[in-house]
Amino acid sequence: MRSPVRIGALVPLTRPGWAEAGHHLLAGLESAVSEVNDAGGIAGRPLELVVRDTAADPQRAAAAVDELAGLGVAAVAGEYHSVVARAAATRADAVGLPFLCSSAVLDALTEQPTEWVARLSPPQSRGWQVYADFLLGAGHTRIAVATQPSVYWASGTRVLRNCLAPHDGTVIELDMSALTPTAVCDALVDHRATALLLLVGHPEPAVPIVRSVRRDQRLAEIMIGAPAGQPEFAEWATLLGDDGAGIPFLRYLPERLGPLGARVERALRERLAEAPSFVAFEGYDTVAVLADVLRSHGPDRRRIAESWPRVAVEGTRGQIQFTRTPGISVWQWAGPPIQVVDRDPAEPGRFRILHTG
Repeated sequence: MRSPVRIGALVPLTRPGWAEAGHHLLAGLESAVSEVNDAGGIAGRPLELVVRDTAADPQRAAAAVDELAGLGVAAVAGEYHSVVARAAATRADAVGLPFLCSSAVLDALTEQPTEWVARLSPPQSRGWQVYADFLLGAGHTRIAVATQPSVYWASGTRVLRNCLAPHDGTVIELDMSALTPTAVCDALVDHRATALLLLVGHPEPAVPIVRSVRRDQRLAEIMIGAPAGQPEFAEWATLLGDDGAGIPFLRYLPERLGPLGARVERALRERLAEAPSFVAFEGYDTVAVLADVLRSHGPDRRRIAESWPRVAVEGTRGQIQFTRTPGISVWQWAGPPIQVVDRDPAEPGRFRILHTG
């Protein structure tokens, strides 16, 4: 057998990483690799994933990029957590290793523009603007955000504030390093907020906050939202049951999957033994792009990086092409679909599309 073409895969598989998201991402990556190899691989060479668990640790991710570069991978793929992806992207840029980011949205993945990094997921400024449009359309202008110290949460808060300000909207920050879930309820009443957004980790403290708000009769009319997507995964429904329904979040899927998406959805469902999240589709599309590049340009790292602007690949969620976007330092897929959805209170296993962007 000819030697494999190797791709490094960065995924959070253990705590404090969001392991459920990591497993969905990995399932998508592995499913696409299996299809590539069933179809003859890359010019007769098998495609092989070299997986590293980032556990939501930026330093661990940067070290993994160095290790993978030394192992001779053609490119690195994956990552879910934005702060971790930023560390990986910065290191990949420094060592000259192509990195296709699957699922992280932080606008500034690198401090300076780079030729080495491309991204499939939409930048936070675009996705969270869609979410802000949804809030305004639903009549919410007094928004409270339960937040924790993080570049990602701070960036999201800034996007929301900038989008709401022209409409006389207010964003009230509730620091969860200083407040209990019960104190959050009191603050929501005091500030007359009509919506509470969970800009916090999952399951802690997101789940206790939801339980506390749902049980406070003073807050029966308040909307809880989770733009970062916590309710997408089965663990959310398992932990919260009916309390976890009716909480709108961002999801990067089209309203209806095309033939490729539908076929991949079936394969992912079988691999995961549950409905695949949008993160699993991001993983599949990542390998679909890299396999196409490798077939056309071979495993040379510089040629891979130079090919980003010429990519034209049919993914599970639409045609993937990379462009330069103002304010974004990496090659960016400008067209990923964006939805605001929630779990249907009448049937929490079903998702309702509330808004598209």
